[in-house]
Amino acid sequence: MTDITPDPTSPSSIVPDPAAPNSAESASASRKRFLRQVLRLAGPYWNCKRCGRVRGATLLLLLLTMAQVALSVWGNYWHRALYDALEQRSVAGLMLQVAIFALIITLSIAITAAHLMVKRWLQIDWRAWLTEQLSSKWLAEGRHYRLRYTGGEHDNPDQRIAEDIRIATESAIGLAHSLTFSLLTLGLFIDILWSVSGAIDLPGTTMHIPGYMVPLAFMYAIFGSAFGLLVARPLVSSTNALQTAEATFRFGLSRVRENTEAIALLRGEALERAGSTSRFRQVIRGWNRQSWAYLGLVSFGTGYGSLLPVLPILVAAPQYIAGAMSLGVLMQAAQAFERLTASLSWPVDNIGEIARCRASADRVLSLYEDMEELDVRTRPENGPRIEMARTGEGGLVIENLCIAEPSGRVLLEGLSEEIRRGERVLITGDPAVTGGLFKVIGGLWPWGEGRVRLPKEGGMLFLAQRPFLPEGPLREAVCYPCAHDDFPRERVLDALERVGLGRLASRLDEADNWEEALPQRVQQQLGFARVLLQRPAWVFLEEATDAFDPEGERQIFELLFRELPEATVLNISFHPDLAPLHHRTLVLHRMAETKVLFGGRREDNGVH
Repeated sequence: MTDITPDPTSPSSIVPDPAAPNSAESASASRKRFLRQVLRLAGPYWNCKRCGRVRGATLLLLLLTMAQVALSVWGNYWHRALYDALEQRSVAGLMLQVAIFALIITLSIAITAAHLMVKRWLQIDWRAWLTEQLSSKWLAEGRHYRLRYTGGEHDNPDQRIAEDIRIATESAIGLAHSLTFSLLTLGLFIDILWSVSGAIDLPGTTMHIPGYMVPLAFMYAIFGSAFGLLVARPLVSSTNALQTAEATFRFGLSRVRENTEAIALLRGEALERAGSTSRFRQVIRGWNRQSWAYLGLVSFGTGYGSLLPVLPILVAAPQYIAGAMSLGVLMQAAQAFERLTASLSWPVDNIGEIARCRASADRVLSLYEDMEELDVRTRPENGPRIEMARTGEGGLVIENLCIAEPSGRVLLEGLSEEIRRGERVLITGDPAVTGGLFKVIGGLWPWGEGRVRLPKEGGMLFLAQRPFLPEGPLREAVCYPCAHDDFPRERVLDALERVGLGRLASRLDEADNWEEALPQRVQQQLGFARVLLQRPAWVFLEEATDAFDPEGERQIFELLFRELPEATVLNISFHPDLAPLHHRTLVLHRMAETKVLFGGRREDNGVH
């Protein structure tokens, strides 16, 4: 069968938007909208049905973070008392500090453990909620199918849902916690450092600077942050490029796994190896680009971090030597300086994780937005679209139907037909047009004009050329998309026997990848077993017997018509011998001249 999928490399495959901004403007707009988009996507999580638990866990996480900060402040004062006891050579004072330290350690372990569990619960719960939201939207109303025919950044949607949501949710909560901790630490340790660092007189001047170590900490952190951000600037783009390359590489390997038989028969291994090697070279290039981005950041971070513990001691040493502060106060000031600077350096310390989170969130958001854009573009008010409605009075009514490609190029126009209940219609002609009609009736193809009114009553079942067989027990594959326990085991066995697959009865509970384990004819027989099980009022077939020999094809249709005498059957096939088994034949031809749909009207547009 010839698909109506347009060539993605063809300039006519996607209709250009004249109002679309250039890439630089688009990137700038994307950065400006990023926070708003994240809030739009993630904000509803805190207002979902289980918002009580979510908000409670968030509040508990905040309280535990505050407790961690309080323990940090307590530890700072403990260091002062410890070094004062050592300076005084007080054994009693030293033993007291040992006991206090044991209490601090015990509380730290308990609070850190509780904090870890609450944070991980929030991370997995948010991931579960967001995965459900995105996968439900993707796997509804045929979006996962139609998304292939639209422009946008939504490659490998499965990887975006499985991997990028995980990275984005885990990193976002981790970053939120560390930022909150840093802000609380900043507020408390400014006061501590101001009070313990005392004042200094600048040599040769009368200038008196109280709490001089506080502005020094700010200067050190601001310089480090500014320089670090400059050095790490390429990290965001390199991380995004690497994650995209990794996803493309994984997708290529999974595609080979899903088509192993065809590749082996065609001896296409060499070409697939070349494609895999080419995709992995992109991973290597992305990795090397990210490595260079990390190199500058790590080099700077090493020097910056090594100087941090030493600098405050050197700065405050003159006051200690002069007797203006005790050893305990000196060490408390040094630790407070280090804590304050570390809080101010949060952007630099987390630039790698921010880049990782941003890249994954961008990929999730682009998939979400492209699905929303797809919904907008397929609305009738936004251009010519095929109108689907379940309002037929017992029949299938097609009114002035025009089928087009996503590019707007018309394949068929002016089709008006009424198919009554119980009719058996053979549809033949141009494969692209017949395949398009099959997708239109199935609700997958909105591109075109006209109206399709489906019957109000009666179940509908579509059988494609290769029926989808999910991995798992054979019984589940036969009953799909219904649950396997919807049908008694005896009925399933009887359906298999009637379509000539009684030999599979012993494998009914066996799990396997049935699309690879069974030949195509057996897969098509399983499709007819589904029809016998579900007994729909409307059966739509698209080359569902092309793997049969003529006699087997005749027998399977006679079985279908005998078992479901009241069912309406629309059969797309290119085997003329089937015509006597149907009430009538509908022949569909592709349009001879090229026409294109634009703005709700058809225009001659020349050859593409």
